[in-house]
Amino acid sequence: DVQLQASGGGLVQAGGSLRLSCAASGFRWDDYSIGWFRQAPEKEREGVSCINLNDRRGDVTSYYRDSVKGRFTISSDNAKNTVYLQMNSLKPEDTAVYYCAAGFNLILSSLSNPVHYAYWGQGTQVTVSS
Repeated sequence: DVQLQASGGGLVQAGGSLRLSCAASGFRWDDYSIGWFRQAPEKEREGVSCINLNDRRGDVTSYYRDSVKGRFTISSDNAKNTVYLQMNSLKPEDTAVYYCAAGFNLILSSLSNPVHYAYWGQGTQVTVSS
């Protein structure tokens, strides 16, 4: 069974940092794309940062939504089947429940769309106080 376990959320002051982790299991690692999404109350779920790994080609493609570029960094540890989201310079508008998800071998243009992700982990709350 595919399992995704998100962790690392918490309460932080504006300007602070958090690192989210998504531990994945149950699928061939380099066949999938991993995405971080977030959902604030009464808002739609939105793509935050997503990564497509293909060890066979040595290609790494990634997506960042404009509002997090320069502040968030997505990375992976293939040996641990874990994807990280380092979030720096956090803002109150980053407050949301953050989810990680897995989608099969997505192309760049599909990375940010949650409909392309078949597997979802539980959310982790990120709260940024002003």
